[in-house]
Amino acid sequence: MSAQTGPYGRHGFSQPGADGYGGGASPPGGGAPGSGGYGGAGYGGAGYGGASYAAPSPPMGAYSRSNANTSGVGGYGAGPTTGYGQADDEDKSKKGKKSLALQALNKNVIIWAGFFTTSMFIYYFLSGGDFSFLMTYGALSRMFGFGILNVKTFTSKRATGVSVKSLQLYSVVFFFRLTSIFRHEGYLPYDKSGDWLYHVIEFLALVFTTTALYGCMIPFKSTYQANLDRFGEMGVPPGLGAVYLAVPVLILATLIHPSLNSDWMSDVAWTYSMYLESVALIPQLFMFQKQESGVVELLTAHFVAALGFGRIMEFLFWIYSYHELATSSGSTMPGYVALFAQFIQLVLMLDFFWYYYIAVKNATPLVLPSNAGMGIV
Repeated sequence: MSAQTGPYGRHGFSQPGADGYGGGASPPGGGAPGSGGYGGAGYGGAGYGGASYAAPSPPMGAYSRSNANTSGVGGYGAGPTTGYGQADDEDKSKKGKKSLALQALNKNVIIWAGFFTTSMFIYYFLSGGDFSFLMTYGALSRMFGFGILNVKTFTSKRATGVSVKSLQLYSVVFFFRLTSIFRHEGYLPYDKSGDWLYHVIEFLALVFTTTALYGCMIPFKSTYQANLDRFGEMGVPPGLGAVYLAVPVLILATLIHPSLNSDWMSDVAWTYSMYLESVALIPQLFMFQKQESGVVELLTAHFVAALGFGRIMEFLFWIYSYHELATSSGSTMPGYVALFAQFIQLVLMLDFFWYYYIAVKNATPLVLPSNAGMGIV
């Protein structure tokens, strides 16, 4: 190597005759005059006793970061852009991010693994294995979703990203459904889960929904984003925009409903809950769209995804059973209306399902585009 490139210093720190570490390239104690070993000509000059080994060094030595930044190439562990220390910090940062992402992914897996494990237990031990178990499965998924929402709300002590209007509508859904299924059996699953389990699941769903609504409106009201939850607020008092969904659907249920219970009030109540559930999530999706960042908290995303999954299960059931939703005259129009309503809800959620899958797969926050999915998500 030339005299300009010593073992620890490059450019300017290994000039012939320079003192201190980083002299010429010759072995210690030897070499041509003017290109000594580790300190000029030998260890400190002409031999081991010339210029002292501890001769004064320049103000910015070979190991100095400021020297590295001035010379253009740093000493051992520093440089103009990244050195060993900075590289280590970056590696640790990357490992830390990967570790956090892995933890988030593990939590996602645990949440859904717990749900599916419970579902299998119920299917094998508490149901008769009939196809109608899909109704119970859908109800279980809804209950699971509102359970997640309660965990999110009461552990974080925040109601951010949650639509109170959707909670209001779902409270009405579960209330009217329970008034029908507790009095009559016309709309219950055929298997033994319809004996009592389906009732318990729907009741717990009502409890979870009203509890979440209470959390958003009373203890954590200061964190509720009313400025984003503005669906339907035209010509009605603030917070009552849900009436634009609840009232028209009630009129529709009154006009078109099946007669499996042979009781007008009971039949209308069940039909109203079925139709209303198909639109109850619209205020929540509308609120997602209004968020400037487009970021949805992952537990909130799990909550919405669980409701969507429950709707898929029920949709599969009614595809094969819609003809049973007949009027007293034998018309299957209520069945077609129920199918259409559920289908529209799933179409509105398509974009959400896709971005939710990406978020869970990569263990990242769920980020929705500002305008997508039929103008809802």
